[in-house]
Amino acid sequence: MRVLHTSDWHVGRTFHGRDLLAEQESVLTGLADLVADERVDAVVVAGDLYDRAVPSAEAVDACARVLAAIARAGAQIVITPGNHDSAPRLGAFAAFARAGGLHLRTAIADLHEPVLIPDAHGPVAFYGIPYLEPEPARHALGLDGDQRGHTAVLGEALRRVKADIAARGARSVVLAHAFVIGGEASDSERTIAVGGVPHVPSALFDGVDYAALGHLHGPQTLGAHLRYSGSPLAYSFSEARHRKSVWLVDLDARGLAGVERRELPVPRALGSLRGDLDDLLRDPAHEPEVDKFLTVELTDRVRPLDAMRRLRDRFPHALHLDWKPEGGRPTEHRYTETVKGRSDEEIACCFVDHTRNSPPSEAERDLLREALAAVAGKEPE
Repeated sequence: MRVLHTSDWHVGRTFHGRDLLAEQESVLTGLADLVADERVDAVVVAGDLYDRAVPSAEAVDACARVLAAIARAGAQIVITPGNHDSAPRLGAFAAFARAGGLHLRTAIADLHEPVLIPDAHGPVAFYGIPYLEPEPARHALGLDGDQRGHTAVLGEALRRVKADIAARGARSVVLAHAFVIGGEASDSERTIAVGGVPHVPSALFDGVDYAALGHLHGPQTLGAHLRYSGSPLAYSFSEARHRKSVWLVDLDARGLAGVERRELPVPRALGSLRGDLDDLLRDPAHEPEVDKFLTVELTDRVRPLDAMRRLRDRFPHALHLDWKPEGGRPTEHRYTETVKGRSDEEIACCFVDHTRNSPPSEAERDLLREALAAVAGKEPE
């Protein structure tokens, strides 16, 4: 059997305010071609199908089109919810979807009941462990008050799964959405820390043929049978060096036979620029960055006016801007120290100087005096 391991689609997510739905649908629909070309039997999504618990109608429509394309390509689909999904909403029509080859494993009570997909060697058992919020999951799993945290609830879930595996004697694929020790995080994952401990030990997954992990957005190998596929697109500039991909997992009669990586297309690359604004706008050396999503660090001594609009005249996909002047910004002070013994005009001028690293001109001082006089209800001096 051949399994395609994916996760963290986050359909409907934006990137620094930029709508990514078209890019997401393009990359994810391409999975259907991979299914057909590689003769994939099952596609798994290990959590965070959507970016929000209540996705937009446009996100739901796009996701439905992607799933339909994958099903038409000939694969069964197994999905479990992540911490961004609403498990009840995602699993609302699970019984009906199953008839079309879409298996939504969203209920904690049923996590030990597998989806059985047969091949020439018999059935492969797919277990979907939804994201387990520790406290609600503890009650749902019947754990006592001393058994708390991610490790306790995921450990109990896997104990039940392994008991079912042993009883069936079947080959197994486990989907889980968790932060496993050894994984490397990025800036785009929502924290799942509870009491400061978001991690679970990798040893929990010993005894399963393959664990398809979700939550971390970079593709990672924690063990031959224990991997993160990562997200199909970059959702933060910290992912600029990620090579977005999916795992092709082969199972033979004895279990895991091999895993291969398949890289995904990049609809728009990420880039970064640093320098003063005039140089960035004029230097031809920056031309390769024009079509990228950009984060820009301006080093002008004085904060430029309307910098983002001017940048977008040349770099239409600039999304994030920081101002870090050469030589540093004015020294930070406590508010009480900054205003102590100063007039309103001095405080206003100090604020202008601090925010742009340049004191106000005489004309700007006149405007500040007029504004302060208007607030005080008297004529400016």
